[in-house]
Amino acid sequence: MNQKFTILFDLDGTLADTAPDLMKAHNHVMKKFGYASRNIEEIRTLAGRGAAVMIGRSIWKSARKEISKINDEKIKKNMTKEFINFYQKNLVIDSKLINGVLNFLNWSKKNNISMGVCTNKQEKLAIDFLKQIKIYDYFEYVAGGNTFDYCKPDPRHITNMVEIMGGDLKKTIMIGDSENDAEAAKSAGVPMILLEDGYTEKKVEQIYHNHLVKDFIGIEKIISTYF
Repeated sequence: MNQKFTILFDLDGTLADTAPDLMKAHNHVMKKFGYASRNIEEIRTLAGRGAAVMIGRSIWKSARKEISKINDEKIKKNMTKEFINFYQKNLVIDSKLINGVLNFLNWSKKNNISMGVCTNKQEKLAIDFLKQIKIYDYFEYVAGGNTFDYCKPDPRHITNMVEIMGGDLKKTIMIGDSENDAEAAKSAGVPMILLEDGYTEKKVEQIYHNHLVKDFIGIEKIISTYF
């Protein structure tokens, strides 16, 4: 039996612009714990590795000098919990799908392509988000940052997903927006489609990719060359 072609998608900054709602959750936590808030562009550069890293990186940029590293780590855990509690109640307020996503998902479904979401967002948050923004049913599997004992940029986040979905790495492509997606894809040996203006501090020329796109308009032309 021939395996179907598989597409794995990152979530934040790839399928959807989630920065506005991430910013609200982030700044809610920062204000509550006495740290500086961030603007939307800063949130986009912080969002790629999940809540704990986002909070941690923001803390270390504005940490009070009197707080030791040990105390900061303890506070970070409390802040991450507060972030998740707030964010899960406000997942899809201002977040929106990236241009062309819905049409591309329909095209992929019509062409019998297996689709999964490979995200560093917590699994429950990712599933709830996909349901609320009404695209969950397109995907066969969703693996969050806490689904396995590892996550992107570890390539096993990708390889395990493909195995679970009954796919073939030689018939798989990753679509993402940051170095986390790219490094995982490169190490897993799968091609990478990179979205411009991703949730990253790096420039596109610093990130591994086989194809560079602005949004999902016309991506089906790229995918068609692989199967």
